[in-house]
Amino acid sequence: MMIEKAILAIITLDPSKVSGGAPIFICKTKDELENVAANIEAITDGIVHGLSDELFIVVKH
Repeated sequence: MMIEKAILAIITLDPSKVSGGAPIFICKTKDELENVAANIEAITDGIVHGLSDELFIVVKH
């Protein structure tokens, strides 16, 4: 099965801004946020999109 057009992960510094069915990764620093996003992007073969300085999503197009 191949996943297409889905949010694969949410990475944030502020957990109060997110909820839902995708995995949520809560980070403590901006560096950790960027590192986790880059790793999840590579592992899932997805694309990272920054919705704000504190909130990234990894999607599959």
